[in-house]
Amino acid sequence: MIVTSIVLFLVAALAGLYMAARIFGGNLPPWAVVIIHGVLAASGLLVLLYALSTGVQAAAVMIGAVLLVIAALGGFFMFSYQLRKLPPPKAVVVVHALAAGVGVVCLLANAMGMA
Repeated sequence: MIVTSIVLFLVAALAGLYMAARIFGGNLPPWAVVIIHGVLAASGLLVLLYALSTGVQAAAVMIGAVLLVIAALGGFFMFSYQLRKLPPPKAVVVVHALAAGVGVVCLLANAMGMA
């Protein structure tokens, strides 16, 4: 299940990189990409939380899950800006990406037997 969540997060990250490029270019990302990114990331988080609830106890997975929940909260905050047709603060975009990226690295480290 951890591998499934990693794949979902990595595909969501591709959409996230595109959206970040649009935001840093001064434009809002298209709604379709926003929705795809959110659905993929939320699905990855749900699969990860399910894995944790069924017995995965590795510290790296738990740290990754906490970071990804923090990233999700940042995503909701940025989504509120999208609803208002305003670009989100660039600092929030960076913190969101860093939290998600480090969270996925934690999951990858566990999946590869490094943590």
